[in-house]
Amino acid sequence: MREIVHLQAGQCGNQIGSKFWEVISDEHGIDPEGQPVSANRLQLERINVYYNEASGGRYVPRAVLVDLEPGTMEAVRAGPVGKLFKPDNFVFGQSGAGNNWAKGHYTEGAELVDSVMEVIRREAENADCLQGFQLTHSLGGGTGSGMGTLLVSKIREEYPDRIMNTFSVIPSPKVSDTVVEPYNATLSIHQLVENTDETFCIDNEALYDICFRTLKLTSPSYGDLNHLVSMTMSGVTTCLRFPGQLNADLRKLAVNMVPFPRLHFFMPGFAPLTARGSQAYRSLTVPELTHQMFDSKNMMTACDPKHGRYLTVAVIFRGLMSMKEVDEQMLAVQTKNSSYFVEWIPNNVKVAVCDIPPRGLKMSATFIGNSTAIQEIFKRISEQFTAMFRRKAFLHWYTGEGMDEMEFTEAESNMNDLISEYQQYQEASIDDDEYPEEADAEEVAAENQQQ
Repeated sequence: MREIVHLQAGQCGNQIGSKFWEVISDEHGIDPEGQPVSANRLQLERINVYYNEASGGRYVPRAVLVDLEPGTMEAVRAGPVGKLFKPDNFVFGQSGAGNNWAKGHYTEGAELVDSVMEVIRREAENADCLQGFQLTHSLGGGTGSGMGTLLVSKIREEYPDRIMNTFSVIPSPKVSDTVVEPYNATLSIHQLVENTDETFCIDNEALYDICFRTLKLTSPSYGDLNHLVSMTMSGVTTCLRFPGQLNADLRKLAVNMVPFPRLHFFMPGFAPLTARGSQAYRSLTVPELTHQMFDSKNMMTACDPKHGRYLTVAVIFRGLMSMKEVDEQMLAVQTKNSSYFVEWIPNNVKVAVCDIPPRGLKMSATFIGNSTAIQEIFKRISEQFTAMFRRKAFLHWYTGEGMDEMEFTEAESNMNDLISEYQQYQEASIDDDEYPEEADAEEVAAENQQQ
């Protein structure tokens, strides 16, 4: 089976990443020590996608944990899955990036990056047939954004033909941790546009909304948010980890989801999301899941898909259900909401079904949408970026690490280009004059005949 190397960078990346390993270890029946505890053959059939087998029947995650300060690593080691990871795969510096993208990308991160690449190389060489890499990180801080994008570009150089997939937590105004987030995020997006194949945009604001509105949690903790993210990650990677009727790997997903190379920023979603008390009052059926999954309240990205149009959609159903019903429901959604799907990509909804549901649910569905509405997020970051950059606020922290103002200007215009590309395809329709010259020639000929 084709292996994936998992990387997690920075505090956010390591917390999401650890939660992800906690969830999938549970799904594959592996205890926190790495020992298989379940006799179900299906759970171990494709375990090598994410785990290496060590001596004594122990399974070790193919994960590399990176940070520029030791604190996060200590927390992971002390956490519920701390004993699972290989000790050599913890790579950390001492100085920290101090929420500064330049430190993570050019100074502190650049010193550490070679030792990280050594570990990645070792994991990649041990794989039979490497499928690609996945990175969890945030774009608002210093390590995840600066060093995360540095790792992405280094891996791109060394493994240009492998899929590069990131789960990126995008900063949002309501849940802001640092004042320089717009700078860090813009500089990161500048890198991600060029160097990744698929980026799942996860947004704290959307996660908070889901916790408040849907799950009815009055004061959600980061643990609750990370749980939502890990359910989504577990759903997105289901097809890679379990045998199902239709199997998608990262490359198939990319081929079906990315119509233009730069437009690879996806909105993930998950269903069913219900408050703890009201689970008993809802039926888990394919129509119910479908309805909930396309609802903007279930999106992990704080933008409304109704403000744009879907270029492509991938949906992964989990649990025992009839394929016929799934196909009918998907067709119904497309015909009923045809105005929200671009008409120049026919059949733009891909469906995969896997028999094994997540822990505690009979069936679930994961949604991945490539919608032009995601430009709202980039617009939001761009406005904040421009407001500060016009006054050159906080710039000295970046130029002090050897960055040039030019790089900020380039990153800004690259992001604005991305926004207008999304806008262009949102407005494009099937009967646009693709060949205006020919049309003009015909008109001229007709006029000549009349004369």
